Amino acid sequence: MRREDEDEVGPCPYQAAWEAVRTGLKRSIGARTFDGWLKPLTLTGYDDADGIVHLAAPSDFMATWVDTHFAEPLLAAWRGMLPQVTRVAVAAATGAGRPALFAVAEIDGAEIAAPEPANAAPAMPAPLAPSEAAAPSSSFESRYSFDAFVVGKANEVAYNAARTMAEGGTLGFNPLFLHGGTGLGKTHLMHAMGQEFLARQPGACVIYMSAEKFMYEFVAAMRAKDTHSFKARLRAADVLMIDDVQFIAGKESTQEEFFHTMNEIISAGRRLVITADRSPQDLDGIESRILSRLSWGLVADVNPADFELRLNILLKKLEGLPQISVPQEVVMFLARRISANVRELEGALNRVVAYAMLTGRAIDMEFVQETLADLLRATQRRITIDEIQRRVCDHYRIKQTEMSSARRAREVARPRQVAMYLAKQLTPRSLPEIGRRFGGRDHTTVIHAVKQIEKLRAIDAELDADVRLLTRQLEG
Repeated sequence: MRREDEDEVGPCPYQAAWEAVRTGLKRSIGARTFDGWLKPLTLTGYDDADGIVHLAAPSDFMATWVDTHFAEPLLAAWRGMLPQVTRVAVAAATGAGRPALFAVAEIDGAEIAAPEPANAAPAMPAPLAPSEAAAPSSSFESRYSFDAFVVGKANEVAYNAARTMAEGGTLGFNPLFLHGGTGLGKTHLMHAMGQEFLARQPGACVIYMSAEKFMYEFVAAMRAKDTHSFKARLRAADVLMIDDVQFIAGKESTQEEFFHTMNEIISAGRRLVITADRSPQDLDGIESRILSRLSWGLVADVNPADFELRLNILLKKLEGLPQISVPQEVVMFLARRISANVRELEGALNRVVAYAMLTGRAIDMEFVQETLADLLRATQRRITIDEIQRRVCDHYRIKQTEMSSARRAREVARPRQVAMYLAKQLTPRSLPEIGRRFGGRDHTTVIHAVKQIEKLRAIDAELDADVRLLTRQLEG
């Protein structure tokens, strides 16, 4: 039951808990930070059935900032007072309508809270019927739309594939497998797909969940001896989207159920979307029959954003902050220096803007370097194995799949050894981990590659020049 009016339902423990939560947070994070970001929040309601606490923030920007930076402290504080709380959701209560709610924390892999229709006032909507309350299509964030997704060379294939999947017409591929590193936009595309499909086909069943949640719910269903309901719910979906499938690696019973669910969805002509942090061929601990079906449809990678795309992302975000003045040199600086992933880039801009608002200082290069000093130090030399493989493949004009292939031809083996050598020199990854990222090779293979390139550099001037060039490119 969702409660909003304490007078109607009797004494409300949540209001008293909220006051205690506020007091504890002010003490733990400091009065200045608390007054700037958490003090303006108000308790607007809570769901007894799901244990969800609803808070309202005075602006979209503040709601987003709380979501990004205070999720864990808020949830921990609430659970310290009321253990039954499973999620804290924040609504940005600006303007005439009520924007979408979104979760700022989750328990046991729970889904992100539902975007809900705008109303004339920030009151909580009426309680849903049981069937509606369980509707999986309520798990999408409105801010993750196709319009908000900035497209560039690094992600255009994945973007176009996602739009095709969401349009609802005849598909030339199924499933869609998106892969890429953390914070590059895979989850954004899944939320956009879900919302677009529902907009085109109202009433459709669209389920989005993490692979961890899939595993958690399946195990819970087995313990309750009610796997039939779990299977029926997922296999009835018009679109089923599973995020971060690498997390079911090594989980045999979960993989068995996942395999049969995939087969049912595809055989019935419904849509299946899967994401992971690497391509199907590079997923360790996943059964070969699952990998075969993941590769059956369209495999699209989401690559790290290049400078142009990072710049466009910052400019797009600044369009939503017309009241903030950010000099062009600052935007260019951020686009050049924050290159690890899009999430980190947007977080850096959020941090600069928020600190400027809190301190009243103008945003200039000195302020940015002072505010982001720790982040800039951390990103100064953060190079990934994926980035090394791409650079090497571009340089030697071979396909990136050759990095993990079994081919031993010289034109493939030598670039692969160069990439292993650079991975050992430029990243903190262990030898076994490097070997896994090159097609599951043993660490002794990596050791041999490193020694071989070291020896060749001393006698082969052309190879030495290649390694020097690639190193300069990777270090920026």
